[in-house]
Amino acid sequence: MPVTDETLKEIALSRAEYEAVVDRLGREPEPLELGLFGALWSEHCGYKHSKPLLKLLPSKSERLLVAPGAENAGAVDIGDGLAIVMKIESHNHPSAVEPRQGAATGVGGIVRDIFAMGARPIALMNSLRFGLPDKPRNRYLLHGVVAGISTYGNCLGIPNVGGEVFFAREYDGNPLVNAMCVGLIEEGRIVRAAPKSPGDIILLVGADTGRDGIHGASGLASRAFAEQAEMRSAVQVGNPFLEKVLIEACLEAIKLPGVVGLQDLGAAGLTSAAIEAAARGNMGLRIDVARVPRRETGMTPYEVMLSESQERMIIIVKPGQEGPVIDTFSKWDLDATPIGEFVNGHEVTIMDGSRQVIATPVGPLTEPPMYEFDAPEPAGLRAIQNEDLAALPLPRQSAGHILLRLLGSPNIASKEAVFRQYDHQVQTNTVVPPGGDAAVLRLKGTPKGIALATDGNGRITYCDPYAGGAIAVAEACRNVSCTGATPIALTDGLNYGNPEKPSIQYQLRRSILGIRDACEALDVPVISGNVSLYNESADKAVFPTPIIGCLGLLARATTHCTVPFKAKDDVIVLLGAGKLSGDPAALAASEYLSLVHDRVAGLPKIDLFLESRLQKLCREAIAADLLRSAHDCSEGGLAVAIAESAILGGLGAELTIEIPDRWDAALFGETQSRIVVSVRKKDLARLEELAEAADVPALRLGTVSGRRVNFGSVCDVSLEAATNAWGHGFERSVSG
Repeated sequence: MPVTDETLKEIALSRAEYEAVVDRLGREPEPLELGLFGALWSEHCGYKHSKPLLKLLPSKSERLLVAPGAENAGAVDIGDGLAIVMKIESHNHPSAVEPRQGAATGVGGIVRDIFAMGARPIALMNSLRFGLPDKPRNRYLLHGVVAGISTYGNCLGIPNVGGEVFFAREYDGNPLVNAMCVGLIEEGRIVRAAPKSPGDIILLVGADTGRDGIHGASGLASRAFAEQAEMRSAVQVGNPFLEKVLIEACLEAIKLPGVVGLQDLGAAGLTSAAIEAAARGNMGLRIDVARVPRRETGMTPYEVMLSESQERMIIIVKPGQEGPVIDTFSKWDLDATPIGEFVNGHEVTIMDGSRQVIATPVGPLTEPPMYEFDAPEPAGLRAIQNEDLAALPLPRQSAGHILLRLLGSPNIASKEAVFRQYDHQVQTNTVVPPGGDAAVLRLKGTPKGIALATDGNGRITYCDPYAGGAIAVAEACRNVSCTGATPIALTDGLNYGNPEKPSIQYQLRRSILGIRDACEALDVPVISGNVSLYNESADKAVFPTPIIGCLGLLARATTHCTVPFKAKDDVIVLLGAGKLSGDPAALAASEYLSLVHDRVAGLPKIDLFLESRLQKLCREAIAADLLRSAHDCSEGGLAVAIAESAILGGLGAELTIEIPDRWDAALFGETQSRIVVSVRKKDLARLEELAEAADVPALRLGTVSGRRVNFGSVCDVSLEAATNAWGHGFERSVSG
């Protein structure tokens, strides 16, 4: 009987893709086979619209230990027998349906990706996007997501050390919830997610299997929302206490003789975990679903194979050596159940006891069709970019009033109300906590440290996808460089609308090209990542939002720099600019333009060669102990960056530089490749010498002093007013 369009929609396969399945099999698929194809050919698992583009991203590095996409996460060598494993993952659609569980299980999933490689998770970060907080639904999503992240991470005992929260009406109905995890391998032993020989046993460990999450990968994460659809059943339910035990049991078990692989059950559950492991090992497999422990009665083989119940792993063990592994999990009060084995050949056989349900070749399942495209520039984009920003009138409100408005904007104001819910000191490695440009952690037993940051700006990417991709990389690396750390690896979370639309195809391709060029200019590879497409609600796409997570390495964790001004009479210097420009083009895609003029327009730009020289200079100056503070200029521009350093340091700033007539562009424009630093007077000449040698312009702005943030007669606010606006603006905005 021909499959119905309704069935294909449920598993997110097009009619053409279904015909491709029939062609590859040489027959109509059985119902379970169709479910397997729907899951493994989904956007979430198969990356069919993005994999050809992802191959453009630079991934070569002397430090690289695992090729991108080859395993659950990326890994880089940091010396001293240590390796860092890292990845970012999205849980956007589940969080829109059930924010607390959607975000919590997003954290659980990314953590499993990390310890599946044999690494102990040492840090979490997140990058969040919501609709404007004036709507109750958006506030509900925000509070639910933050609660889910904090509850799960805190229970696991993994510090959540930073991230971002950003609001725009374009995220109404479709929040973006990107979670990043970093792990440490102390002996350099990376665990693979593949068998080594035919006969290797598959042990299913962790939670029992239920019906939660079925069609999560295909039905929920691989198509746009239909507002009338009930999708709550596709959202998984997490148990962080069980996952904590699972972490410890798995990290103990992988040290046992006979253990050859470990793989988490994430998207598509047992289907993805087992079949992709077989493909990596160039083998077939045989699974008996009757052996799978269940928490619900009457489950069919289809439901067992496609369940996305959380806190489950498969551990691959040589035959005859399962006993000690099973005993180890039993010690932790966890089941470890043999459910199958890898076999010679290239066929997946699913049994239900003595009954064979299906026998399907591995190749067709794990090789979905790839879609390549080079869509033209969308109609209307040029008009957005060419909007005459010089025609915008100066606000009637004073520059000081505008500065306070920006400081109180939920996109700029302190996110302490969020990160104070996260335990960022657990494991006692956090040196620089959330709230700065980047977090810094020490690596016990060595003098080394790592710096972590996430960054991305959907407004910029909307106005120019290429610039948006490049700037996301530059800002994430700049944040890390402001601590003194050298960026050594990136992970990317790419969040876009429906890839079947030419406008979205253009955004995706151009922003990936921007990421590529920025990575090459800054000499940093992309080692892992995630693509989340179909982020649309009511047929309206979110801002194209590439999120970049950056890992930086410090030779000494104690030699780092932070955002706050440190001492009165220190000199404030702007690195990256030789003068203050009043060019209104600097207002492109800025927070000022959105907040004051309710516009998202203009043509953002970046000079990647200047960016590279600037970041290198900043790191050299910190290593030479010249800089007392360093802060990236980003949202809100120069005035906001200076005000934030003043607020966090409890010290004012007296700026003596002349302000152009277009003070809005000079103070609040978001020109790239700029860092505000402060230095002792005695070190100023040396910093300027380094800047000249590096071919990086440097501009003296004024001094750290007083109790005001003062730009002469143009802009003057009290430090108390600035602190109040910045310190309480977020809570005021999201309180309703």
